[in-house]
Amino acid sequence: MANLSPRSSVVIVGGGIVGLAVAYQLLSRFRGIKVTVVEKEPELAFHQTGRNSGVLHAAPYYKPKSAKAILCRTGLESMTNFAREYGIPYQICGKVIVAKDVTEEARLLALFSTAQQNGVSCELIGQEALLEREPHVRGTKAILVHDTGIIDYRAVAEKMADLIREEGGEILLSTNVTGFQREGMWQRVATNGPELRANIIVNAAGLYCDRLCKKAGAQPTAKILPFRGEYFELLPQARYLCNHLIYPVPDPELPFLGVHFTRMVGGGRECGPNAVLAFAREGYNFWDCNIQDLVEILTYKGFLKMAWKWRGVGMAEVYRSLSKSAFVRELQKFIPAVTANDLVPAPAGIRAQAVFPDGDIAKDFVIVHEGPFVHILNAPSPAATSSLAIADQVIDRMAA
Repeated sequence: MANLSPRSSVVIVGGGIVGLAVAYQLLSRFRGIKVTVVEKEPELAFHQTGRNSGVLHAAPYYKPKSAKAILCRTGLESMTNFAREYGIPYQICGKVIVAKDVTEEARLLALFSTAQQNGVSCELIGQEALLEREPHVRGTKAILVHDTGIIDYRAVAEKMADLIREEGGEILLSTNVTGFQREGMWQRVATNGPELRANIIVNAAGLYCDRLCKKAGAQPTAKILPFRGEYFELLPQARYLCNHLIYPVPDPELPFLGVHFTRMVGGGRECGPNAVLAFAREGYNFWDCNIQDLVEILTYKGFLKMAWKWRGVGMAEVYRSLSKSAFVRELQKFIPAVTANDLVPAPAGIRAQAVFPDGDIAKDFVIVHEGPFVHILNAPSPAATSSLAIADQVIDRMAA
């Protein structure tokens, strides 16, 4: 593997928050290094970064000592420090994870133990304390997570881009990487625009990271499947129903946290997301379909095994996607007063979720080093919160 030095030339593929964080940290730590970020879209943070719910996660869910648990905690501190330093609005408003009835309390207690092991600032509260914080919520017990917050990750990405350019880094938009060719100690990076040369390449291509990995001559251990997360927004007159962040008790076998209520930094309130398999890697609407993507999904044995295992969950998600009333009923499990008339559609997002050939869903970040390449092959939530910490880990390994 190529070692990182102040004279290195690094190409980072992907202009989302993880790719930008790697570029920003590289330029902060290595003066004189040449860094180029390549993004296929005409703007940065176009996909996962710009379409998530803007939560600063505190790591109550992740397996203790896992990469997600460690990098989320350190990333939360780094991200809030970055926001304070550069005047990016954020709030540490806290959230409640609610057991809606006594049958969910055992899972809630197990989750509380995980949160404590991960160093999360939290406490168990009963129904009375829950109602003091969220008067319209129905639940029997909850975890109050003190250090969860909200932020605008698109604003973070834009500030990182400004700093990258100020430090001499280059950002190429509307530039799609088409292949790689080795030239001695260098890699030639072919694009639809300028041809680039680098001795280290970071694959932070998100939805396309597995395909880019193959273009680099490697074989990814998992395939990216696109899951669309659909949201509604509470109309202004209904925002009083949700004061902060309200989450259900998640299924520990799934990487999705369930439909929840999120207060946004701009004052709005979002409800969602669900998790529906998309028919295209950029399928932001239900009927969006890319034949190549769909054939790839349907012929992948990992998808077939996963779909069979979670067929009931999958069908329920599809039903909620097609039926607003079903979506509303899911929300009413926590806030009975919310109605369909309180909600308007909000932009959907796509989660790039790695799935292994045996049908197991990757629950942790997956970062693979091979030769001059670093492939970030699974970085869904909480990757935005963790982005600066992920970047530091990538750079530490490159510099070793």
